[in-house]
Formats: sequence, C-alpha cells, structure tokens
Amino acid sequence: MKMTPALRARLLGLMTLCLGSLAQAAPFVFTAIPDQDERHLTERFGKIADYLSEKLEVEVQYIPVKSYPAAVSAFRNDQVQLAWFGGLTGVQARELVPGSEAIAQGVEDTEFVSYIIAHASTGLGESEQLPAGLAGKRFTFGDKGSTSGRLMPEFYLRQHFGQAPERLFSRVGFSGDHNRTISLVQSGAFELGAVNYAVWEAEKAKGNIDESKVGVIWATPAYPDYQWSIRGDVDARFGAGFKQKVQQALLEMTDPELLAAFPRSGFIAASNDDYAPIRDTAVAIGIMDPEQ
Repeated sequence: MKMTPALRARLLGLMTLCLGSLAQAAPFVFTAIPDQDERHLTERFGKIADYLSEKLEVEVQYIPVKSYPAAVSAFRNDQVQLAWFGGLTGVQARELVPGSEAIAQGVEDTEFVSYIIAHASTGLGESEQLPAGLAGKRFTFGDKGSTSGRLMPEFYLRQHFGQAPERLFSRVGFSGDHNRTISLVQSGAFELGAVNYAVWEAEKAKGNIDESKVGVIWATPAYPDYQWSIRGDVDARFGAGFKQKVQQALLEMTDPELLAAFPRSGFIAASNDDYAPIRDTAVAIGIMDPEQ
C-alpha cells in the first residue's frame, strides 16, 4: 500500500497519541528513608500511595529501599520522583538533582529533637546538660545518614566534649534505624544511644519500651528535620502545575490515621533554605564537603 502524505500524517498522529498515553500512564513513584523496620514502612506508605493516587489522579507507587544512601540514589537516578527524607538525606539528594525542592515538612519538623537514651545500669538520669558520665561507655547511633540518629547528636557531643565519638566512647555502633537503637540500649547491648524523639514517644505510647531498663537522659536543642522533596522535572513529565498539586495534596492531608503513620499532626510548606543549618552542620563535622 502506497504511503500517501495524508496516511503518513494520520499514522504520525496515532503514534503521538499512543506515546502520550504511555507517558501519562507512567506511575509517579516515591520512597522514604528506612528509619524504622520494613513492616512499619510498608504499612505507613502504602496508605499514603493510595491517598496521593486519589488526589493527583495518577497512579502512585511506593517502593521501599534498604538504606539511607539507597533512598538518595533512587532519587538521583530518577527511580523515584518524590521522597520522604530526613534533613541530611534531603540536603544530599537535592544537591545531586538540580532543580529539586523541599516542598513540605511535618509541623513538628521545624522544631525536631533527638534524645540520648541510657540503660538503667549506667545510673544516669535525665539532665539539662550532657552528663560527664557518658564518657567511656558503649554508644550506638542510628543510621550513618540519619539526621536525628547521628548528625545532630554527634554535633552536640563533639561540641560539648571537644572530641570525636570514637575517642569519647569505648565503642561506637550504628544500629541502622531508631527501633533497633531502642532495642539495643534496652537490652544492654549498648549502654547509650541517640534516637529520634518521635519514634521514642510513639514506641512508648504502644507499650514497647520498658522504662525500668531504658530512659531519656538528654534532649538536643531543636533543629529542622524530615521533609518531602520532589524532583524538578515532574511538571515536564506529569503536566504543568503537577509539583504544586503534589505539595497541595500533602498540605491537605488531614486524616488522623494517615498522619499518625509518620507520626505528625499535619504538614506545612517547606523550602530548601529551611535546611541550610543541616548542611552547615554536616560540613562542620566532616560528613559533607563544603565544595559540594
């Protein structure tokens, strides 16, 4: 059959329509740093995916990752377009993806804190200052990339004692997530640990903490932490104004069940500038290069 100009035009039109439909059918994918065990994460974010699918009118998928660096890599490599990051991982990811933005944070994330917790055998009680009795004990952080489980606690420990954790403590560990930090200190495997206050309070409310064995001895000053970050190319892929729609969907999340999964009382707008103090702290203790 002879390919006439009219037929060619019709075929090109059909191809364009099909390609457009395929592009629109591509799912919008997000992930989250694995700050708790995988079962918690799947329960939390499966429901968030359903909520976002309804609000955005596109298929939304949540994919789990195994580590904090894996969350950053997934964002960098465009395996995900949106991520629930901690303060440090968010800074790291956005610097690797030009045009990406922090668009929302929990109400509590503007004034986040970390707890230093201690096993009862240490004899350490709650204090307004870091007690001298920390020195020489076994201490576990959370993940190496955690803002609340490593970055900010380490900063204040260095500032107060004038030395690196490896010199201050007899042993330094990295548990991988906040739930495991609590378990390790509660069991006595480590005498001390640094933990996200929100996870501690949530686990205590569930009855998962034996306060005869482990307790909070110090809280850091407040700092900005978790946030939703989005890639800068989402409007080109999902339509003009899509980034704003995602932000609005997050800000309008009011279902107590969804919010309890974080746990947060709600979400407010955020910007990259909000996390400049986190970057400065990471540079100060050598986690990030000042030239990055």
